[in-house]
Amino acid sequence: METNSLLVAVVQLNSTDKVSDNLKRTEKLIRQASLRGAQLVALPENFAYLRSESEAIEYCQTLDGELVAWIKDLAKSLQLFILAGSFPEKIENSEKIANTSLMIDPQGNILAQYRKIHLFDATLADGTVLMESRYVEAGNKLMCVEVANYKMGLTICYDLRFPELYRKLTQAGAKVIFVPSAFTLQTGRDHWEALLRARAIENQVYIVAPAQFGQHTLHRASYGRAMIIDPWGIVLAKAPDKECIIMAELDFDYLEQIRIRMPCQQHIKLF
Repeated sequence: METNSLLVAVVQLNSTDKVSDNLKRTEKLIRQASLRGAQLVALPENFAYLRSESEAIEYCQTLDGELVAWIKDLAKSLQLFILAGSFPEKIENSEKIANTSLMIDPQGNILAQYRKIHLFDATLADGTVLMESRYVEAGNKLMCVEVANYKMGLTICYDLRFPELYRKLTQAGAKVIFVPSAFTLQTGRDHWEALLRARAIENQVYIVAPAQFGQHTLHRASYGRAMIIDPWGIVLAKAPDKECIIMAELDFDYLEQIRIRMPCQQHIKLF
């Protein structure tokens, strides 16, 4: 009997400013996921390059650059869908970059491009000031794309704090929403899992959240705990504190059962 499901792998990384090292470790984990039968592999935010926010513009790539060519070739050779969590995209005629996520199909084609909408400008409890808007140009386009016959929504990290974005993606047909992230250590401890589970529960969608973890530079660390969460808010897989992959089957028949039993989308009221 044919199953209405998809086997997904999520990658957790500890990326630095050494691009070649990051890509070598990323490829190793993608290949591990492929050998274990994954049909889609999702990478975290800044998988290729991560440094202190003030220096992020030192490395950027265009859609026809070597980084995107590398990930497209890998998807094609392994016959995988790959979510390139995010990378610094060079914008023509701009001093800023975009924080861009790509969905690549098994033929090596770009199915979708999403530029992070909500930029992380905040002061952390330890006094660290992060101003993503200083070097990143915010996106302004919702992205919901069909992947393996299922509608999926793309978001990045700080987007997670804005539930209206996830509601719009769900109303556009998304059954899976990706949240590739480099959540800070301070905010991640208290908010990461709570927000991920909330977005899954309130929208009755699968949440797939690749993550950065550990110390990247002297002044930057990420929380980690990459997760895959089902439409009832149950954590199907959670990464330990190391570079690794986690996997789970996304059962779309189960998702439909949840939506039929509790048809929340039909009960929405606007005030």
